[in-house]
Amino acid sequence: MNRRSVLTAAVAAAMTPFSSRLLLAQQSKDGKPTTEKLAPYYPTPELVVERMLKLAGLKAGETMFDLGSGDGRIVITAANKWKANAIGVEFDKDLWQQSSDRIKKMGLESRAKIIHGDILKQDYSSADVLTVYLLPLSNDKVRPILDRQLKKGTRIVAHDFEFSDWTPIKTEDIDDDGEGRSHRLYLYQR
Repeated sequence: MNRRSVLTAAVAAAMTPFSSRLLLAQQSKDGKPTTEKLAPYYPTPELVVERMLKLAGLKAGETMFDLGSGDGRIVITAANKWKANAIGVEFDKDLWQQSSDRIKKMGLESRAKIIHGDILKQDYSSADVLTVYLLPLSNDKVRPILDRQLKKGTRIVAHDFEFSDWTPIKTEDIDDDGEGRSHRLYLYQR
């Protein structure tokens, strides 16, 4: 097993105790499932953010979605550096608030926003680019929605975990993110 495989397996293993709880449906007061959180918050290193957007070929004015946008770093970078119309979807209220506040503080409201909601209940039909850093089971849950909604030519960059039943048109390995971990990016095009 190479270093990248070992490190990716270690991240997946570290995320697994959280993911088993996070993938369970959230219960409302009446005990009925309401929505589910599809991945724990694990921030994407800045170097990887840059490489994801570059691999996607993001252009100024394009519409980009980040599924599970966490602290908003991909959305903010896409809006600030690439001048894209960047939209994040984040389930966690604290992360949504933190990233929304940062967007406002940076004056990026005209090009960036974070939707506080469930990634399984959004409309991605306007996306030119989509970024995702979810667990494999979560990618499998979102894939049918993307199959139905994404227009021809939409580029998708998945960080570390592939989409089953999709064949990437390109993969890119990042041997060291500056924090001692390797990453693999998968580029798909619908």
